[in-house]
Amino acid sequence: MGLQALFFYLFAFVAVASAFMVIWAKNPVHSVLFLILVFFNAAGLFLLLGAEFLAMILLVVYVGAVAVLFLFVVMMLDIDFTELRAGVLEYAPIGGLIGIILAAELIVVIGGSVISPDIAKSVAMPIPALSERTNTAALGDVLYTNYVYFFQIAGLVLLVAMIGAIVLTLRHRTNIKRQNISRQVARTPATAVEVVSVKPGQGV
Repeated sequence: MGLQALFFYLFAFVAVASAFMVIWAKNPVHSVLFLILVFFNAAGLFLLLGAEFLAMILLVVYVGAVAVLFLFVVMMLDIDFTELRAGVLEYAPIGGLIGIILAAELIVVIGGSVISPDIAKSVAMPIPALSERTNTAALGDVLYTNYVYFFQIAGLVLLVAMIGAIVLTLRHRTNIKRQNISRQVARTPATAVEVVSVKPGQGV
């Protein structure tokens, strides 16, 4: 067994075991930490495949942003997880149906590669050799040439989702004083200064 195969089995075993612990752990904070471990091992698998760009993106985006965000949200929000688990059986049929669909898709993909091993040679855009083109450059060629419109549409969908989330969660409170720039700029001495005539012996 070569060193590369040894690391592959190590990363794969830890990733699968951590994925099971994500759904098996009773503490949600522990689940998020196991999810971060899954991402690290998946990044190691990408490095073994020569996809160093995808490995770095997985660590920077998912571990550095998404997983940490999940961790802070779980730690800061006071959620009654006992109440949430009480109705988990109601969603069991839908979850089982989604699991069956994913399993069928995996069987089709793996079975297709086993039945016809030459199917990889019929790909319209094969992966170039590392000596000819680096992994990052090859991914950029695909994204910004053949799939540039889909890439822009995906960015637009994410932008609309972000704006929608801000609009839906924004609440204007009536008892809070806010700064009105246009009203401040439009002030004149007549509206800003008030002259009060105070009689002798009286206060303002």
